[in-house]
Amino acid sequence: MEEHTGDGEARRGNPAGAVLSRRRLGGRLLALGGVLLLHAALPGPAGAAGNPAERRALQGLRLRYGSARQAGLIERHLEAAADEARRFLGPSPEHPYYAGAVVLAGRGRTVALHRAMGEAVRYADYDGRTDRAREFPAAQRIPMAEDTVFDLASLTKLFTSLLAVQQMERGRLELEAPVDHYLPEFTGGGKELITVRQLLTHTSGLRSWAPFYQQPHRAGQLRMLCAVRPQDTPGTVYRYSDLNLIALQLLLERITGHPLDLLLHDEITAPLGMHRTRYNPPLSWRRTIAATEVQRPPWSGLDRGLVWGEVHDENAYALGGVAGHAGVFGTAWDLAVLARTLLDGGVYAGRRILRPASVELLFTDFNTAFPGDDHGLGFELYQHWYMGAMATPHSAGHTGFTGTSLVLDPSTDSFLILLGNSVHPVRTWRAGSAPRVAVGNRFARAVPVRTKHGGPAWYSGMETGGSGTLTLPPLTPATAAARLRCAVWWDTVPGEGAFHLEASADGRSWEPLPFSTLRSTGGAPEQWPQGSAGGWSGRIWHRLEAPLTAWAERPVHLRFRHAATGRYVGRGVYVDVVRVAEPARLLFAEDRPADASRIRATGWTRSAD
Repeated sequence: MEEHTGDGEARRGNPAGAVLSRRRLGGRLLALGGVLLLHAALPGPAGAAGNPAERRALQGLRLRYGSARQAGLIERHLEAAADEARRFLGPSPEHPYYAGAVVLAGRGRTVALHRAMGEAVRYADYDGRTDRAREFPAAQRIPMAEDTVFDLASLTKLFTSLLAVQQMERGRLELEAPVDHYLPEFTGGGKELITVRQLLTHTSGLRSWAPFYQQPHRAGQLRMLCAVRPQDTPGTVYRYSDLNLIALQLLLERITGHPLDLLLHDEITAPLGMHRTRYNPPLSWRRTIAATEVQRPPWSGLDRGLVWGEVHDENAYALGGVAGHAGVFGTAWDLAVLARTLLDGGVYAGRRILRPASVELLFTDFNTAFPGDDHGLGFELYQHWYMGAMATPHSAGHTGFTGTSLVLDPSTDSFLILLGNSVHPVRTWRAGSAPRVAVGNRFARAVPVRTKHGGPAWYSGMETGGSGTLTLPPLTPATAAARLRCAVWWDTVPGEGAFHLEASADGRSWEPLPFSTLRSTGGAPEQWPQGSAGGWSGRIWHRLEAPLTAWAERPVHLRFRHAATGRYVGRGVYVDVVRVAEPARLLFAEDRPADASRIRATGWTRSAD
């Protein structure tokens, strides 16, 4: 059984212009039948250089280890990300979330954090009646290492999706074509309406899962897949389904004439030098592989005992270890190579596996009809439930049921990989994505936010459920032309976090103060008539202006208030260089020491990053 985004919430804010263009691109693809615009958008020669990052990648530059400073990251927050990963080796809340983990994080071409912790192999057996695990003797346990190989589980879906997009580039596969065009047996009960895009975006209407492992032979497994009927009309619902990627596997094998494991090797891992990523790792790798689950009914569909060195997913195991939805094994470093390849437009160390326009499609939201379930071709987008504060409208990634995750953020050119053996010894010892969120929050904090003047700004923090106020001393404007102006930067979870600008006559009863913001990159001002803003602001500073027209010749108290009300948080809110002025005089200026000393801050701190 593979992990899915079943707890996805609606989280849509005010995406930056670049993100909107990606969403419009998705809409145009749908309107034009997909593949026509795809081919028109793709550049000619596969090796053509694009932006500077792509040109550097084509020159053969590779990932390297370096310091946080070299990566443009803040060391103490980067170390805190490792500390968060280590914390879940203990009770979480009762059992360890995982026996061990490897965390890798970087920015640009610098890997600034690569840490192994805990144990790759710890438990020999598990008794479901007593909920007790039997541990290996200390001498037989295997510590986690930076190069430990993990069963990547549903991260396999990303590789299958990349292979599909490669075939689109070569004209063998059309995004909007019905699947039965390539697999004539994939029909009946409405399956003939399912398109390739719907498989890649989990909008096919198929059920989430089917017990292929109950069929002893491949022919029976294929008959089971072909007999499955959509539970909903294709294109009308989002439902994460392993069946989508199993069907895509069969499609790819049909049109190429090659098995999926060979395609993975020849088209992705060999060109990129990902030599520790493959299906069905050999027996010689076993002691370098993290163990997964002690599989027995009723929590597993199979009775296999300790699964170690073989694929955990029951269906992938029944399919011979090679499946479109699960089965790939790999290391954190190899996943970092894949991350760097995608962030550089499909090229790494001079070897191109995708064109830049194809990578753009991977990160284009095709699921605009299903808010909160943003999805590119294979990649999940903007998911706070496991990305934490790394989630932006640009962020892409995926999780795996065994405890794996990958997050890419093109807006900061950063990547985070967390691999844990969280089903070792049993899947019921963990729930949710708490380590992923905690580590993602800390790593997001490690990407600095700098002011124009280089000094500190007021910062709201990133505490779940956090709130606070930043209150100016009472002022009395002499004219209706008075204005509050400042610089603001914000990133909150849409609908679950915001900052508010408020005014009061007595400092006790507060009312919203409407304001406008102007991006530092230019454009038209954006109006906020409710006196609050939230969501994604584009990782840039905005100039905020609020007229004090109604407060002419009246004392007024002004304050900024922030509130995070949901389970997840964004990068936070910054306020800088607060001034209140009218044509004839400056009523308040934060950069005047006497004025700054009169600010009352509750829940806000001064931060230079």
